[in-house]
Amino acid sequence: MHHSTGFFDNIMKIKEKTATGYLKYELKNFEKMPVKIWEDSQEASRHVARSIALAIRQKQQDGEHIVLGLATGSTPIKVYEDLVRMHKEEGLSFQNVITFNLDEYYPMSREAQQSYWRFMHEYLFDHVDVLPENIHIPDGTLPMEKIAGYCEFYEKQIDLAGGIDIQLLGIGRTGHIGFNEPGAWETSPTRMVRLDHITRHDASRDFQSGDDVPYRAITMGVGSIFKARTVYLMAWGQHKASIIQQAIEGEISTSVPASFLQKHPNVKVVLDKSAAEELTKMKSPWLAGICNWNDDLICKAVVWLSQKTGKPILKLTDEDYNEHGLSDLIIEQANSYELNIQIFNRLQRTITGWPGGKPHADDTNRPERAKPAKKRVILFSPHPDDDVISMGGTFQRLVDQGHEVHVAYQTSGNIAVHDYDALRYAEFMREFKSSQGTLDETASALYDKIIHFLNTKDSGTPDIPEVRSIKGLIRRGEARGGARFTGLQDKQIHFLDMPFYETGKTRKMPLGDADIQIIVDLMARVKPHQVFAAGDLADPHGTHRVCLDAIFESFRRLDNEAWMKDCWLWMYRGAWHEWAVHEIEMAVPMSPQQLRKKRQAIFMHQSQKDRAPFPGDDSREFWQRAEDRNKGTAQMYRDLGLAEYEAMEAFVRWKG
Repeated sequence: MHHSTGFFDNIMKIKEKTATGYLKYELKNFEKMPVKIWEDSQEASRHVARSIALAIRQKQQDGEHIVLGLATGSTPIKVYEDLVRMHKEEGLSFQNVITFNLDEYYPMSREAQQSYWRFMHEYLFDHVDVLPENIHIPDGTLPMEKIAGYCEFYEKQIDLAGGIDIQLLGIGRTGHIGFNEPGAWETSPTRMVRLDHITRHDASRDFQSGDDVPYRAITMGVGSIFKARTVYLMAWGQHKASIIQQAIEGEISTSVPASFLQKHPNVKVVLDKSAAEELTKMKSPWLAGICNWNDDLICKAVVWLSQKTGKPILKLTDEDYNEHGLSDLIIEQANSYELNIQIFNRLQRTITGWPGGKPHADDTNRPERAKPAKKRVILFSPHPDDDVISMGGTFQRLVDQGHEVHVAYQTSGNIAVHDYDALRYAEFMREFKSSQGTLDETASALYDKIIHFLNTKDSGTPDIPEVRSIKGLIRRGEARGGARFTGLQDKQIHFLDMPFYETGKTRKMPLGDADIQIIVDLMARVKPHQVFAAGDLADPHGTHRVCLDAIFESFRRLDNEAWMKDCWLWMYRGAWHEWAVHEIEMAVPMSPQQLRKKRQAIFMHQSQKDRAPFPGDDSREFWQRAEDRNKGTAQMYRDLGLAEYEAMEAFVRWKG
């Protein structure tokens, strides 16, 4: 982006002095718990892991044991991975460690894919030297009549161990800690609870369907958690931002059980930037005190003020700025009129119908370069539908405007196909071969094996390789259909099948060198001027994040290549959430006709229609989400006083 900075430089030069020296400002703190914000979840997790390791070693020096309260779910995974690394590489011993896990589904066998007993062993216990007798995980196999007595026994075990020294916590979208759902009381003990429907919905990604998620769980209570001497509350990703803000800045309430932690004498909140987005000091720091203003923050503030007042940017007045804590921006050299025009122009320049650059045009203030007029483009899609869901309109534009567009589907997406779809295809192939007289003994045995497995499969059982293959082929065919609908030729459609994904389970393998090399090889072959990638970072342990990390690393490895000097990376969103207006660097408008064509391209992905296997926290179909977000972006531009469009797709350029 090319923006005039002289005006903003003037603002930055404002001196806040009195006759006796610098003015002193009292910064307002909205947070009721101590918060530390890290750039990403990996760094944050390392910090927590190092703190735990230090405590373990200190206790070892004193000849004492240490009691850890452990959590499950995606949040603590990186913490456990780093503890395992320190055990293997730095000699960190766990022989003096006693553990108590927060919770377990009920009923739940230890061997089930979704059991927390299995989770803890897979991610931690099987890889360190913790003594088996020191491991305590709530038992989800007990008969109902024994649960009450068992919960009392679990509490006594914690007390006999000397109480919990360090308690790890995540937070659910309901504000739950452990499985203490809204309505949990402050002194609640270990007990059986009924799970909130939102919690069950969020857990459905680990089960075959939402109906398979247990309705109950055994959990340590809020009172049990409160006995811990130190508590780490961790949260990663934008989808946790709202509930984190409520828990940290809101009033203590049973409707947000995590808010009880405001009373704990030694709680530490550890967040990544995405999870901290809704905190006042991040979302609107001008309300907390004096800001270190820069171009981006000024744009964010003016957009916020426009949305706050319901006025278009060009109608904002000095009074509006003064009344909403933004007087800093209009003192001395500046006034609202000049500031409004600066921000209006900045936003106006993000809008373009030429996502590959407009040939033979002045590109000084355009998001993309005019040259070369015809660019080589790679559109990376984490799953076989993210391309058309998130940027189907831009995809069409790039093809229609004559660019050499390649689409690369990074994973097979095979776990996101319903069993009944796989069964239908297997039966079809068997009957087709039979009707053509080509069904030999080997093929018949193969189909019998597949059909029998699908008809007798238990919830949570990983698919056999043959079933994964069918499901992958279903998604591959749908992806071809969607890409062809945009006008793309088959030779420019690439299926990468990155190995990290191929576990047959929702839990994936870590990103490996083989995954990255696949990306490197494709980029080296195409030598793109433009790369588009999914910037959905709401779930830092999800497939989108892993796929993006692979692209980032590929860029680093190829950095010395001459063609890379002219390669730009644009990040899209749309499947799960959208960029904020002040972040957008390229907005591609769509007409009603283009929006309908995008919808039809999404419809090609029939296995994801009506009832997608992994819908996330949004019950709408993907085409509905995409259209609503695209229309919402256009509406926000319109409300700010800019041109009126049917819909818009938004992009941010990676500067890394």
